Amino acid sequence: MAVVVLQKKRKKRLEEGHPWVYQSEIDRVDGEAVPGGLIAVHAANGQYLATGYYNPASQLAVRIVSLEPIEELTREWFVRRLQDCREHRERFLPDTRSYRLVYGEADFLPGLIVDKFEDVLVVQILTLGMERAREALVAALVEVMAPAGIYERSDVSVRGLEGLDQRKGLIYGEAPRHITIRENGLLMQVDIEEGQKTGYFFDQRENRAAIAPLMKGWGRRSGIEVKPLVLDDGTSKLVPVNKSGKEVTFPYWDGATVLECFSHTGSFTLHACQYGAKKVTCLDISEHAVETARGNVELNGFGDRVEFVVADAFDYLRQQAKGLDQRQERGQAAQKKVDTSVRLEGQGRTWDVVILDPPAFAKSRSSVEGACRGYKDINLHGMKLVNEGGYLVTASCSYHMKPELFLETVLSAAQDAGKTLRLVEFRNAAKDHPRILGVDEGNYLKFAIFEVRSRR
Repeated sequence: MAVVVLQKKRKKRLEEGHPWVYQSEIDRVDGEAVPGGLIAVHAANGQYLATGYYNPASQLAVRIVSLEPIEELTREWFVRRLQDCREHRERFLPDTRSYRLVYGEADFLPGLIVDKFEDVLVVQILTLGMERAREALVAALVEVMAPAGIYERSDVSVRGLEGLDQRKGLIYGEAPRHITIRENGLLMQVDIEEGQKTGYFFDQRENRAAIAPLMKGWGRRSGIEVKPLVLDDGTSKLVPVNKSGKEVTFPYWDGATVLECFSHTGSFTLHACQYGAKKVTCLDISEHAVETARGNVELNGFGDRVEFVVADAFDYLRQQAKGLDQRQERGQAAQKKVDTSVRLEGQGRTWDVVILDPPAFAKSRSSVEGACRGYKDINLHGMKLVNEGGYLVTASCSYHMKPELFLETVLSAAQDAGKTLRLVEFRNAAKDHPRILGVDEGNYLKFAIFEVRSRR
């Protein structure tokens, strides 16, 4: 086997558990290295460190697969790795019918993503090394998981960096395009052929459940209180009563009004309804996404509480905030002589809870500055639309947007919006997305819940 010899003065990241070797860290390659094939990695003094697969065309020259010498990625080797992956999920997840089975480097299977949707697996093969081991990998997946079908979604641009073409399609058994899964007691239909990535994002599973405390406790703001009501037989019962003393029969009288932007499959909308929301506005720029969300809402029987909007979230948030500003100006018309006959340019709607779960704005280090502007924009306008004492739920899935920078960006937005934010909870990815300590690239998801109050 060929050997990669690392530079003497390099930073010892590999010894600290990092799974990558960059071209810039290599001193020389001894022997005939095959692109995509396995190669041993040695320190400058000749000490064996690890084995990985090699791609001289990539800046990530070696991706580590083993800390012990191996000669080939065989079916048996994959079987052992996949069994470990399954056991980890079965230990930590309450429901193992649908989850992320393989999370690349964090599961010591670099360049591979596998999601389980009921009895169907969806795989992404992202690197040359994994592509070369395709046959052994598929055989191992069949042996360990016994799926009804395996569908490939390697239709991603990152394969081009490895010299690979994009590809998608059925590679084993049978797999329907739409699969209904369960998450936190909710039904969701996943489109494995045309949905984003593999069709669904499991990484926010626990975060979606975290919004439950935000969905109730809003009735008092509407003047509704629970009081004893005397019945005809002289007995009494506790019922919600409005300001006029009449019983409120709407079952979700204590629920929040919620805006979910970048809804994709409508997963946060579904959780909001399940936990008692009064009314939810579900928004996405994609008609396909909104139709998917609509189907999921109907599947769970929440149709009477959800309105759907196909719009650009940036434009929608700005428009609502603009209308709100105009209404505030009109409220001070006597002092400022505002012409109230002019039609408002924005609607100026507000909600008890605003949820922002955008796609990655920063896909490279060079795009961080622009991403900061984007995150500040949506958070600034989003928090303006939160009712006093309500909550902003906001996330970033951009790895290059570090947690500290994300919080600084949200704080800057709050300062410009004249808001004070209280951080209630800060979370990361779900338990089926483990992270190797020291590998910062795995710390991509930031999820925060803030209480929003006005400073003036």
